[in-house]
Order: sequence, then C-alpha cells, then structure tokens
Amino acid sequence: MWSTRSELPWQLMLIVVIGTGLLGGAERVAGQDSLPTMNVPSTYTLGPNDQISFWGIDADELVNKQFRIDPEGDVSLPMVGRLRAAGLTIRQFEEVLNKQLSAYIRAPHIVVTIAEFRSQPVSVVGAVKAPGIYQLQGQKTVVEVISLAGGFREDAGNTIKITRELEWGKIPLGNASIDPGHKFSVAEVRIKEILEARNPQENILMMPHDVITVPRGELVYVIGDVKKAGGFILTERSNISVLQALSMAEGLGNTANTSHSKILRLESGQERRTEIAVNLKKILDGTSNDVPLQAGDILFVPGSAAKKAGVRTLEAMVQVGTGLAIWRY
Repeated sequence: MWSTRSELPWQLMLIVVIGTGLLGGAERVAGQDSLPTMNVPSTYTLGPNDQISFWGIDADELVNKQFRIDPEGDVSLPMVGRLRAAGLTIRQFEEVLNKQLSAYIRAPHIVVTIAEFRSQPVSVVGAVKAPGIYQLQGQKTVVEVISLAGGFREDAGNTIKITRELEWGKIPLGNASIDPGHKFSVAEVRIKEILEARNPQENILMMPHDVITVPRGELVYVIGDVKKAGGFILTERSNISVLQALSMAEGLGNTANTSHSKILRLESGQERRTEIAVNLKKILDGTSNDVPLQAGDILFVPGSAAKKAGVRTLEAMVQVGTGLAIWRY
C-alpha cells in the first residue's frame, strides 16, 4: 500500500481527486462561483495596489480569494507567506509562487489573474483630445497611450515630452536626460517620426507613472485675401518666411492688395502687436528680400478695398481663436 498521497500513481490520484471534490478550483473556473477576472496578458507587470486572484487545484487557501499587493510591492499569502510581486510579470510571479508551493503541494499549477488594476497609471496632458490618467493594461507604447487619450488635437506640436521616474530606469532614447533633482528621466519623441514609422524604435513602451506631455504647436497665421486662411503649425522649423507662409495659404486671392500687407507681431512684454509693413509685390518680383516670420506672427494680406479697421478685427479673431482653421504641414 502507498503510505502517503505523494506515492500514489497519478491515475489513482486523479480518481481520488474527482471522487472527493478536490477539483473545486477547476470547477469554479468553469463558471461555478468564480470571481470576476480580467483578460490580462501574462506579460502584464504587477505593481503596488494591484488586486490579484488565483485558481488551480489543491490550494483551497488561495483559490477563489483576492489578495492586494501592498504599497511596498509584496503580497502576503497563506502557506508561502510574504512574496515580492511588484516588478514581476504575471508569468514570472506564477513561477515564483508555484516554486514556493512545491514544498507543500506536488507539482502545483496555480494561475494568477488580475481582479483589479491600481498600479499602472500614465498621465497624458496637453494637446490631445481627452487628456487624463489612463491605466496600463499589459504593455503599451507611446502611440497606443496617445490613442487612449483620443489622439492629437489639430494644434498639437511636433514633439512629445516623456517624464519617467528614475526607479524605472532612464528612458531608452538618445536625447534622454536626468532632471537636476535626479528623480526623473526626461526625453522627447518627434510625432512625425513615429507616426510615419521613420524611427519605430522611438515608439517606446510606457512605464507606470509616466507623464506624456503634448505641447501646443507654435503657429503663424495668414489671414485676409488669400485662398486658404488659417494657422499653420511650425513643425520641423522654428520660423518660416513670408513667401513660405503664403505658399501654405495656397497663394493670393484675386483682389489682394500686394503692396500694403502687414506682419502683426506681439513682442515680449507688450500688450499690442507691432505692425511691420510688407510689400508682397516687390518680394514676388524679386526686387525686395523675403521677410522671416516668427512663431505667433500674423501675416495680413488686405483686399484692394480693405481698411485699417479690418486689420484689428482679424487680429481679434486670432486672439480669441475663432474663425480660423489650423493646418499642419
């Protein structure tokens, strides 16, 4: 006769388990009195305040119960005591847990599931459609998190700023730097580079408590008698010229007064914009040099019958953000 259960052949053990109802954990997984769990990939990284649950056989102390990972990243479990969980994937934690349980159960196979997410917040702020805090469920890249936030607004700039707590290591980008307080790693990603898959390696994985900031793009405005008035985002360049801005506006209107255009520029510390006269006629025929525009400048091209009052009206439209489309090039 076999003196202990561990000496029984597996065929007889299976009969004993079924006959005595020791498959309670498996039955619960089949839908009888099971705890609600989430479909989480085994690569999900556990963290403080995540609530986990278990299923399997021969571990009634664990099965169908929930346990919260404490703020220090540990979880206290029956039989095995306190185990480190934070920083491990679900699969890695299962391996650790089953190894510890093997001292009490022959060939344990306990499966870990997530009952409640608490530990993986990522903040998205700035020029996105739905800024806020989002929970990472599994591994997510920059683009995937931006998608959770509804995508970019029309006035989004050309770069994304990522701030990461140093406990997760330095951001794996060439331009990453450490803040003066040595608490955060900071890096920038070019939106166009990752959206067009020019540098897919910059579409890095997000870590808990990362902050993604999408700054509003710097713009120049072209208004008046042009074919496509609006604000034009400065993407790759910090400034453009009058002719370049006019080209983005698809050229002059039929009644444009090319001799009396103006640049309206708001200088630092001033409340009103300075008017800079621009003779588009001379620039176009090559008898005068092109004029550079700065971020925030307004190029106003009047119609032949326009009055000075019209300039102020259009400037007010820009300041309140109404009546103008924003275009990206």
